[in-house]
Amino acid sequence: MCSIEILLVEDNPGDVELTREVLEEAKIKNHLHVAMDGEEALDYLFQRGKHESSTIPDIILLDLNLPKVSGREVLQVIKKCPERRRIPVIVLSSSEAARDIQDSYNLHANCFITKPVKFEKFLSVVQMIESFWIDIVKLPNKYA
Repeated sequence: MCSIEILLVEDNPGDVELTREVLEEAKIKNHLHVAMDGEEALDYLFQRGKHESSTIPDIILLDLNLPKVSGREVLQVIKKCPERRRIPVIVLSSSEAARDIQDSYNLHANCFITKPVKFEKFLSVVQMIESFWIDIVKLPNKYA
């Protein structure tokens, strides 16, 4: 894979910037696209409105607590759609609630990661996501 397309669905500008910085230093070339709320994420994924020429992502990093449309609703829509359900969705949330974890897996999230509060730990988590999901995992063909 020459380049990987990543959709980050995150409403916290600080977390967006940290994620962007870590991924810019990645060993594998990637393009990070950001949706600041659930509605924009769905528009991006289904190429609607200003996102009509968007690139279908290879991976989605999804926060649960989003304005307009919740992360749970976004996850549910993605996993019910035959053309989008194969895209790995990594829930990256500040929540540690058992209910949020259970709900995410019930909605077919590929994994659930609790966002660390400390800067260094957050950087480490993003690097581990990159290492596992980009360097190790074989991603499905999104156009098959």
